[in-house]
Amino acid sequence: MELFKSIHHLIKSLRDRKSCMEFLEEHRWQGIPICPHCNSQSEKHYKLKFGGEFNGLYKCRCCKKRFTVTMGTIFEGSNVPLDKWFYAISLFLSHKKGISSIQLSKDINVTQKTAWFMLSRIRYNLQEAIELDSFEGEVQADETYVGGKNKGRIWQNHNNQGRSTKQKVPVVGLLTKDKVSAFVVPDVSGKTLRIIIDSLVKPGSIVVTDGWKGYLGISDFYVHKVVEHSKGSYVNKEGYHTNGIEGFWSQLKRGIKGIYHVVSPKFLQYYCNEFAYRYNTRKITDIQRFIQFTSTTHKKLRYSDLIRKAA
Repeated sequence: MELFKSIHHLIKSLRDRKSCMEFLEEHRWQGIPICPHCNSQSEKHYKLKFGGEFNGLYKCRCCKKRFTVTMGTIFEGSNVPLDKWFYAISLFLSHKKGISSIQLSKDINVTQKTAWFMLSRIRYNLQEAIELDSFEGEVQADETYVGGKNKGRIWQNHNNQGRSTKQKVPVVGLLTKDKVSAFVVPDVSGKTLRIIIDSLVKPGSIVVTDGWKGYLGISDFYVHKVVEHSKGSYVNKEGYHTNGIEGFWSQLKRGIKGIYHVVSPKFLQYYCNEFAYRYNTRKITDIQRFIQFTSTTHKKLRYSDLIRKAA
């Protein structure tokens, strides 16, 4: 497989089903077919031809079942051509603030409903497995609220300001110099914050927070550094701050407001995963990010399940 110089070069090269299948076989299998049914890898799996042409369908020499390289990916069972899938993924992952389903539907000539389902499938597979005690060193912890458009003048709607969950959805985030994770939560009480921090932050780490009372008591297991935002301080005397996680919140909210406009609370976690994935892969190129996503095994999301969740 030739080396790609840019996303434009890559997409131009993957112009039909054959070239897309060859790309997936090279990066998912390293060129040697792997049966997803029995995990046997062999160059001697049967290539099934129809009309004298090979279309990517194999038959396993061991279990005798048929398979293609798209099995176990978001492309499996989709009627959308692979080249359109690849173009959609490249746009979605390379655009810092994402792309709306309406814009994508115009770009690849599909219906808005199809584009929405494609984007939902991609987001569904951006949630990275987070191990216990996986955050260590200096960890910034913070909470924010997404949504909750104030109706009428803000001074007439005091019940929907600050930490009000009347129309807003609380989100808690953890950030180190290498990665970030964000979680939609029912509230930001001390109990909820302690569950997240105690589960994911290694004991003995430095945890930097603002002065919210929900963080009281975490110093029992961590070195707790507080930045008193309520007093106009954004860097404490020791130089600790929460600017990193605050910057991530700004990026998340600008993307939702500027590109998606409205996000249902039921799907907000998917959008948090989307922006966290881009942040965590910011040090690699767009091509590397594209290859990393397309070459991995994906979780399957059915349209009926998505509609049921939206109901």
